[in-house]
Formats: sequence, C-alpha cells, structure tokens
Amino acid sequence: MPALDAHAARLAAGAGAPFAGVNFVHTDHQYLAGLHPRGVPAAARRVARAHGFSPYVVVRRKALVLDDVRDYPRFSPNEAVDFSGIRAYLGAPLTDHDGFVLGTLWAAAREPRDWGREALALVKTLAAEVAPLVRGTAGA
Repeated sequence: MPALDAHAARLAAGAGAPFAGVNFVHTDHQYLAGLHPRGVPAAARRVARAHGFSPYVVVRRKALVLDDVRDYPRFSPNEAVDFSGIRAYLGAPLTDHDGFVLGTLWAAAREPRDWGREALALVKTLAAEVAPLVRGTAGA
C-alpha cells in the first residue's frame, strides 16, 4: 500500500532507521502493509507471527523500545534476530477509537542503538496519524 509505505519511510527517516513498517498481526501470520525500503513483493510481505516484535506490541497495547534485543532474554531468540539480523526495534500500536489494536508502526535496525525519547515520541505521533488510515484495512 503506497500510502502506508510512505508513512513507514517517514518513520525510518525521522528515527534514522534502515527499516520501518506498518504491520497487521493475525493469529498465524503478520502482514507488512507498509514497508521501507520499498520494492518488497506483495508475497514477501506476509511473514510468520514469530518473526518479529510487533505481536508483543499488540498484546501489550503500548509502545515497545528495544535498544538491543540481545539484552532481553525474552526477545533475543526471536526469528527476526536469527533470520534478518535485527538488533534494535521500536514500535507503537495503531488503535481504533475503542482502544482495539489494529496493528503496529515500527522501525528496526541491524545494530544496537539508543532510540531515545525523540524517536519514541515520533513513533507514537506517527502511529496516531496512521491509525485512521488503517481502519477497515486490517483484515489483509
């Protein structure tokens, strides 16, 4: 979805991250509806639920900041670390008017980083902007 790709690119640029996305988490998979960098084929945008940290954001219903995922025993064995080399993650929930989590807006990097308060504020602000766009599209 080009509009969601654009929001992912805004987060990547603002947070200084090489990767960012808008993600819908389903029972058995995740769908990367928006992605930066662009050019990922539609078929590759569907990934296993265990591959990444967005399912934790959905369950927690609040932002998750991992400066180095290997510092957290709960997160370090994740497939995103082993398969994609992700070492840092920043994500915020996309919620509807009733507080139901529709998905996530996230940024990631292959090296540890201190995301800082500015990046956390940015992902929360952008998530609030993206949420109205995804209402009605979360069934992808």
